[in-house]
Parts: sequence; structure tokens; C-alpha cells
Amino acid sequence: MSEVAEKFARITPVPAYQMVAEAIEREILSGRLRPGDPIGTEAQLVRQFGVNRSTVREGIRLLEQSGMVQRDSSRRLAVGLPHYDQLATRASRALVLHQVTFRELWEATMALSLATIDLAVDRATDDEMRALDANIDATEAAMDDPAAVAAYDTEFHLLLEKTGRNRVLEMAREPSNMLIYPTTHVAVQGTVEGARRLVEAHRMLVQALRTRDKEMARLWTRRHLNDWRKGFEKAGLDLDQPVDLVTASQATTS
Repeated sequence: MSEVAEKFARITPVPAYQMVAEAIEREILSGRLRPGDPIGTEAQLVRQFGVNRSTVREGIRLLEQSGMVQRDSSRRLAVGLPHYDQLATRASRALVLHQVTFRELWEATMALSLATIDLAVDRATDDEMRALDANIDATEAAMDDPAAVAAYDTEFHLLLEKTGRNRVLEMAREPSNMLIYPTTHVAVQGTVEGARRLVEAHRMLVQALRTRDKEMARLWTRRHLNDWRKGFEKAGLDLDQPVDLVTASQATTS
């Protein structure tokens, strides 16, 4: 009998110090710990985690490298603000910790989306447009499920970004994309009208790609993103409040 080819890599246990770092990081990203808040002394963390002091120190070292934890003049540990140049691959977390607002998110998304759609009109292939059509059909079938609608909306825009074939634009949008799902969930929650308008906008965007009509594409991009903003406001949320993972959890647990 022939040997079965190996398909799986060996499982490597997560080091304890990394688990310590991730546990503290989760508290920071959830909003339960804010920049400037104390996180306790090394001795306190040793007791809380039930690990040795070297494990805590190594976990803290990881967080200090990213700027998420800092020491004051007395060497006490506190939540810091991440250094953007050290968090390029985790810039989404920097957005959270810097407490960017929905207005800032909306403004940046509008600018980047208009740049993306111009390229998409020129470059979208038939296969890519069929993939967008399939996404729209799936969204329409899930109209009564805000979480599913928000997930399909996220997928639609990721597909749309790829049609532009500009990796700089794709990477520029990546940090803010994690905040778009929860805010879209909020915007379409409680009524199917928001979901209907979302589907209509998606269909019109694909139609603009098919006809290579940039003016139409830009018009529907603006309408779509303005609806997103209006839905956020209708949900009773302030455009100038921080869009952090606390807001995200309102969407994902509702």
C-alpha cells in the first residue's frame, strides 16, 4: 500500500508569554483598557495569570515593542498608543486605539472607493463581474439577516477592490475594512429598507462596470456610502464618536 502524502504541518503549542500578551491585548482592543490606564505591576500580573515572572516579562516585552504597553517614570505599566510605523500589518488596531471616528472612516472610505471604482470600470473582467453578481444574489437571499447582509457587503467590496488591480489601494483600505462590517451591520439593522438600498447600489455598480460608465459608477459609489452614513445616524449613533471594537460588539452581539 502506498504511503499517504503528508498534508498537515505539526501543531506548535503557543508559548505562555504570547498568551499573556494576547490576553492583555484583547482587553485593550475591547476598549476595557484605554490609553493611559494602568495594567498592574509585573508581580500582580504574575499572580493573575498564574505564571512565572519571566513569562510575564516576555509577554510585556512584546507589547512594549508595538507600543501597546509603556512604562512611566516609575516603571509602572500602562496602556500606550501603538507606533504606526511598527504596526503596519496591524494598522487596524492602531485605528481602534487612536479612537478614529465614524466620520473619519466614512471620509477615507469615500476617497479610496472613488479611486478604486475608476480603476474597476477600466479593468473589471467578465469573470469578476459574474462573481460580483453571485455575491449580490446571495445578499438578496439574506435580506432579513443584518449580519449576513453586512458580511456579504464586506465581501462585495473586497471583490470590487480586486477588480481595480492596484495593490497599493487594496493595502491602503485594509486597515479600515475591519471597521466597515460592524458599522454596516448597525446601518442595516432593524429594517430591510437599508438592505434593499444596499443591494440596489451593488447592482448599479456592477452595471456601471459592464457599460464602462465611470460617471455612473462614481454616482452610485457616493449614493451607497451616503446611505451607509445615514443608516449609522438613524441607528442613533454619533458620527464623531470613536468607531472602536465596543461599537463592533454592539453589532455582532445584537
